[in-house]
Amino acid sequence: MTILPSFLSPVTLWGIYVRRCLAASGLSQQSMKIDDDTTLHFWGPNPNYQTNPKQNQKPSLVLIHGFGPAAMWQWRKQVQFFSPIFNVYVPDLVFFGGSTTTSPNRAETFQAASVAKLLEKLGVERFSVVGTSYGGFVAYHLARTWPERVEKVVIASSGVNMRRRDSEALLNRADVDKIEDLMLPATAAQLHKLMALAMSKKLDMIPQFFMNDFVQKLYSDKRKEKMELLKGVTIGRDDKANISPLHDKEVLIVWGENDQIFPLEMATELKQLLGTKARLEVIKNTSHIPQIEDAVQFNNIVQSFLCKDRV
Repeated sequence: MTILPSFLSPVTLWGIYVRRCLAASGLSQQSMKIDDDTTLHFWGPNPNYQTNPKQNQKPSLVLIHGFGPAAMWQWRKQVQFFSPIFNVYVPDLVFFGGSTTTSPNRAETFQAASVAKLLEKLGVERFSVVGTSYGGFVAYHLARTWPERVEKVVIASSGVNMRRRDSEALLNRADVDKIEDLMLPATAAQLHKLMALAMSKKLDMIPQFFMNDFVQKLYSDKRKEKMELLKGVTIGRDDKANISPLHDKEVLIVWGENDQIFPLEMATELKQLLGTKARLEVIKNTSHIPQIEDAVQFNNIVQSFLCKDRV
């Protein structure tokens, strides 16, 4: 694989633009050691602005990314949209971006506990949470374990109700033997297969050098640890969906109608499993990443849900 120098790398140049967008939205890159084992990198409200009374009056919103590139690559348009009305926090989960741990724990429950510790150390007592895909697993566990701290929950494109048969069906659709061959692409061909499942638009015209650059810059870091994370996921191991209803929570489920990672019928069932306060919104002409494919509609749906009771 040919590795492009930084000044020719599309990913490097786009990364500069994304960071500037997040900074222009009032966020800054920060890192915090949350315990003896774990340090989390995150984007959050710039500490230099925290004395602003308007900033202190905003509710808090946590955006939790899916399995793939670091958080900033997955939530740019949401940060730009929501930062005027929320204090937005965008953590990199453990082993993504600059987040790391010496703990042997690899479960999504550990990711949820790490985010909870981070927010506690930041003094964020109450927050709403949006989680996509793997991040939806984390968001669910946050709401289930710390109900007194979580206000509203948005689960996007996330098969929290996944069973063993769903995992096997995904491997069959992707024509791979192991989940890491799909979720951790090591070649342009593997990345193309993942994107074909995750996006509605055809990507045949993307140049090979760009795909190679994407794999090298965004998927090569901490591969061993990320493989361990995939093996450590507790959801989808059994023949039944091991989730409890979130009876006391308002839950919004957002799904792309053409999702091939977690098909739409999983969203319909998830709505029933999460309780009477759960509702489902389906975004047409999108697949697994509606927050990117149709950010305008995604943002408006989520804003309406989060802000409907606010004056």
